[in-house]
Amino acid sequence: MTYEPFEIVNETAQARWLITCDHAANTVPPFVNDGHLGLAAGDMERHIAYDVGAAGVTRELARLLDAPAVLSNFSRLVIDPNRGEDDPTLLMKLYDGTIIPANRHADAQELTRRLTRCYRPYHEAVARLAARRDDTVIVSIHSYTRQLQGRPPRPWHVGILYAADTRLSRPLVNLLRAEPDLCVGENEPYGGHLPGDAIARHAIAQQRHNTLIEIRNDLIETPRDQAAWAARLAPLLTRALDHIGN
Repeated sequence: MTYEPFEIVNETAQARWLITCDHAANTVPPFVNDGHLGLAAGDMERHIAYDVGAAGVTRELARLLDAPAVLSNFSRLVIDPNRGEDDPTLLMKLYDGTIIPANRHADAQELTRRLTRCYRPYHEAVARLAARRDDTVIVSIHSYTRQLQGRPPRPWHVGILYAADTRLSRPLVNLLRAEPDLCVGENEPYGGHLPGDAIARHAIAQQRHNTLIEIRNDLIETPRDQAAWAARLAPLLTRALDHIGN
């Protein structure tokens, strides 16, 4: 079977939404160190390798919003599509206390191979679907671990990330905070965006409405939980976009 670096769901859907999932999979392509990064199987199931549960939320959200979605099909440890090409963390050699053996001595030629066969095709797919309408709205779905090694537990159930463009994110934060059972982070557990990341590249540079949603991964471990979060987010996203009015 031919390796594909991304998956597209609902490609012909007509809604203005485009759902993206930069860290959907923990796949190591066969051309990367014979399909293995040198990590234990348990490490490849952790948040360091992919965003646990995010793919399921993305697929169900795409269905509910009648929107196309683009999901990566390579581990963030192979190469991180949510970094600019000049970002020093594009190819991680150490993550949350874990050394990535196959990345320790990766040279410029290896980086170029991963850019060419994984990173750039994924971004080309996102760019193509984003360009199908003049009024595309991009929603990027991520998840995060409740606790990093040596750090305190994170209290938030969900976080909304944004940088200079707050048009969609601020109304969405307000709607989520009106939900009585949620602890909502604003630019938590991370702050804003990085220069050259996926939102900067596909939304901010084109002045498209956008938001990035981070869900704590212990809340979306099962298909049932993933569907429940998608069902919760879909109407709130619609209301937040209605608040903008264009």
